[in-house]
Parts: sequence; structure tokens; C-alpha cells
Amino acid sequence: MDLSLSEEHEALRATVEDFARKEVAPVIGELYERGEFPYQLVARMGEMGLFGLPISEEYGGMGGDYFALCLALEELARVDSSVAITLEAGVSLGAMPLYRFGTEEQKRRWLPALAAGEKLGAFGLTEPGGGSDAGATRTTARLDGDEWVINGSKAFITNSGTDITSIVTVTAVTGTGPDGRKEISAIIVPAGTPGFRVSQKYSKVGWAASDTRELYFDDCRVPAENLLGERGRGYAQFLSILDEGRVAIAALSVGLAQGCVDESLRYAREREAFGNPIGSYQAIQFKIADMEARAHTARLAYYAAAAKMLRGEPFKKEAAIAKLVASNAAMDNARDATQIFGGYGFMNEYPVGRFYRDAKILEIGEGTSEVQRMLIARQLGL
Repeated sequence: MDLSLSEEHEALRATVEDFARKEVAPVIGELYERGEFPYQLVARMGEMGLFGLPISEEYGGMGGDYFALCLALEELARVDSSVAITLEAGVSLGAMPLYRFGTEEQKRRWLPALAAGEKLGAFGLTEPGGGSDAGATRTTARLDGDEWVINGSKAFITNSGTDITSIVTVTAVTGTGPDGRKEISAIIVPAGTPGFRVSQKYSKVGWAASDTRELYFDDCRVPAENLLGERGRGYAQFLSILDEGRVAIAALSVGLAQGCVDESLRYAREREAFGNPIGSYQAIQFKIADMEARAHTARLAYYAAAAKMLRGEPFKKEAAIAKLVASNAAMDNARDATQIFGGYGFMNEYPVGRFYRDAKILEIGEGTSEVQRMLIARQLGL
């Protein structure tokens, strides 16, 4: 079993690592504190081809694979999660639903700009009263002639209100199925469509430099051809997108966990207490050793899930395991890194302060830890 990266994947990883250290790290602290979206960094990532990594060249992408995206996310999150989640959501939630389920016309119309990072896409699934129960969708869409008329709201939607957001794909109840259950479909809503409104940005605990908003639809009309995929299959389509996204979030979580190790090692060598560097004390050594073990184990978990995905094998269980293990590792490492830094770890000017604020959402977004356990149990036949 060879777990080493291919020459192409290693070159990409090294390139993104260099970008994160030299271009993201010097500016992200100030952007984070101001709650400012990193437009210039997004543009640079677009120039590097990161938004098009798993999209074929036919639609303006790089023709790579989803594992390449995961490697990029890990390296970005070692430095900052706001930038990493902007890329993750832009690709896995914004572009991939179109790439997987869109018509040829839809792909050619919207994918090239998304793959180039010139525009961002978002996916509106979660609702204010729904949370993890995505099947409890209340937003509705009815056909009126050759238009869908959408009414309802969505919550916690990433990349939905930036100056470069071009589309938001939303799930909506479009009827009732033969079994009496809600028929849920996915519909593409271009930014600026009358009746579609985005709220002010949320005031968040973490991910301060990313864009997250609530969406409102009031008799919002879009063409009937904006239906994404098959009518009534919107929920099922998005569940498959979530499986991929969980591998990506696991990679991002590993990046944060490893970033905590990076910062703690540097600090442990520089900071002195009682006449010696604190890294010379076994209490600190053991804490950092545990942090490295968590990051390493979580990385193996997402590598395994990605390998099954790329081979075309079922990977739902492995994706859930990777997301669960990696998000726990991120949270635990952020807590330990903050402890190692002591009072300085509580200061936002230090990266571990941001890491601590950013880590908790990884146990919630794109499926809570409880949902991951449910999925694992179901895959085991329980």
C-alpha cells in the first residue's frame, strides 16, 4: 500500500503551501478582524486554477480530481480557514452540483466563470427551522407557465452575498410524490433576480473573513429551465454532493489540526519558562505528540475516503468517518494549542486564537458529528 503523493499531487500541495505562507498568512489576520471578504486572495486562487481543480477542461477547469482539491484545502487551512472554506464551498457546493447534474447549456453558461474563480456559486439547503433535518424543507417552488415561483428562506449559506456571487442553487418543495412525501427539487437562482434577497452578513464566532448569509425568496421567478437535474431528485442529488463535501471538510479540518501543531512547535521552541524552552518539558511534549497523532490519523481517514471515491466505489461510510475524526481532531488540537500558548492563545493576533474560533463549526457544518455517527451506524446495518 503506497500512501505517498503522486508527482502532480505533491507539486500542487507544495504550490498551495507556498501561496498560503507567503500570500495568505501576511494579510489574513487583519481581514479576519475586520470581517472583510478576501477578494484579492480569491482572485489569486482563481488564477492558480484552484476553483477548477476537479472540473474538466471542457468547462474551463483544470481536469484534475477531487483529491487535488482536498490537498489544496488542507494546505490553506493550515494557515486560515476562512480562505479555505471559501474555496471548499465555491467548488463542492457552488460548482459541483452543476457539474454533476446540470444540463449542457447550464454547464456552459455558468461553469467556466465558477471554475476560473471569477464568480462564486452557493447552495441553499439549510433552513432556519430545519438544521440537520434537511428533509423538512419549507421553501416552495411552483410552476407558473414557463417559470418557477419561489417562496421561503435559507440559513447559513456560504458565498451567497459576495460581489462576485453569480448563482445560488436552492432546494424547494415542488409538489408531492406518489408516496405522499414532499417532492424536493433543486433550482438555480441567479444573483440579482427580483424577489431574491440576501441578508447582511452574520456576526460569527469564527470564519470571520468568509461570507455567510440568510436568503429570502418572495415570489422570486426564474425560468423553468433553471431546474437542476431531475425534478423531485433535488434532495437525493444533494446528499451525494454532501458525501464528497464531507471528504473536503475532513481535509480542511486536518489542515487546521496540523496548523495547530505547526504553531505550537514554533512557540514551544521560542517561549521560555523557568529558564528553559517550554518544549523541553514533558507536559508540552506529550501534548504536541497527541496533536500530531490526531492530525496524522485524520489525514489517513480522508485519504482512504478519497481513494474509494476516485475508484468509483461506495464511500459514504468512509466520508462520514473522515469528517467525524478530522473535525474532532481540529477541535481538540485547537484547544490544546491555545493551552500551550497560555494567555497569548487567547489573543486574536495569534493564529491559534483564530484556529480556536474556527474549529467548532467543523463539528457542525455539512453534517454534525451526531449525523456522521448516524450515517456510520446505518452503513453498518443498524
